Amino acid sequence: MSLSIAIVGLPNVGKSTLFNALTDSDILAANYPFATIEPNTGIVPVPDNRLKELAGLYQSRKVTPATVTFVDVAGLVAGASQGEGLGNQFLANIRTANAICHVVRAFADRNVIHVNPAADDGDRVDDIPDPKKDIDVINTELILADLQTVQKRLPKTEKEAKANPKLKPLLETQQRILELLDAGTPLSAATDIDMEHIGDLQLLTAKPVIYVFNVDEATLQDETRKSELQRLVAPAQAIFICAKLEHELQGLDEADAAELLESYGQHEPGLNQLVHAAYDTLGLQSYLTAGPDEARAWTIAAGATAPQAAGVIHGDFERGFIAAEVVDYDDLTRAGTMQAAKAAGKVRTEGKTYVMKPGDIVEFRFNVSK
Repeated sequence: MSLSIAIVGLPNVGKSTLFNALTDSDILAANYPFATIEPNTGIVPVPDNRLKELAGLYQSRKVTPATVTFVDVAGLVAGASQGEGLGNQFLANIRTANAICHVVRAFADRNVIHVNPAADDGDRVDDIPDPKKDIDVINTELILADLQTVQKRLPKTEKEAKANPKLKPLLETQQRILELLDAGTPLSAATDIDMEHIGDLQLLTAKPVIYVFNVDEATLQDETRKSELQRLVAPAQAIFICAKLEHELQGLDEADAAELLESYGQHEPGLNQLVHAAYDTLGLQSYLTAGPDEARAWTIAAGATAPQAAGVIHGDFERGFIAAEVVDYDDLTRAGTMQAAKAAGKVRTEGKTYVMKPGDIVEFRFNVSK
């Protein structure tokens, strides 16, 4: 299962700096609006310290972590859905992502231009960010883009529903969506929408959003200020990252990076925080496989059964599933070897109804008839 996250926000909020830090890239991160024109894509490993330990136990020749794809989308401005700024073609770069990472500027710096979305056209730049207004601008543009999509589709659905009464639930869903969007409500906040009816529309506001507040070093340790910012987006997930600090971490070895983070009261870098938030928001987890050839992490939906987890490796594994030999990571590492874990009764054989757990190390047994 692939995981893709679109990084969005106003121009000059730190998206490209954050992208560089997350993906260890070196794309242009300039102090002027629209430094990013074409979307930048980076595939990075999901941090998982268990893989190194497993590779040591099994003497694995290869370690393959799960991955996440980040897409740095050009800065959006008020009117983006109508072609303002660089145009709404950049909204299309968000449609294929699993989730949206909305970067919000929450630091003041006179040396960094801030595009003021609330200002008149003649005075759209200042040095005083307003997180709430900035968030509202992006959300409004996503809502307006979705409105256009639904308004284009609705007449077709109305016509088809007249000829086929079975399409009435689909029509009612689209009409309800139109009401919500007209009222300024993103679909992620709706509880009465059957998302299966709208999957082909790829609506932007239906995607889960993780808010990343780009703060200065002092705010990283200011719990009161962070609580104020969290309330702006509740109940959505919010994390707090200093893109400037994340940039400084690039190139440092593990010990030096940990020491620098600790000096600011941080226990893990921004990539780890964002991946944890994405897994939680999207309802994902990972499980592990290991052997002499490879130690590997696989991403699955929380609640996936053993056959479904096997299918992530290969469709034949799911179709021909027989059983899964499962051991918990902690049980295995405490035992020291698979043989010792089996002797201690820690290895189980699970069937088709078994629901996978995040600490599972699995070997699947399957048979596919020709």
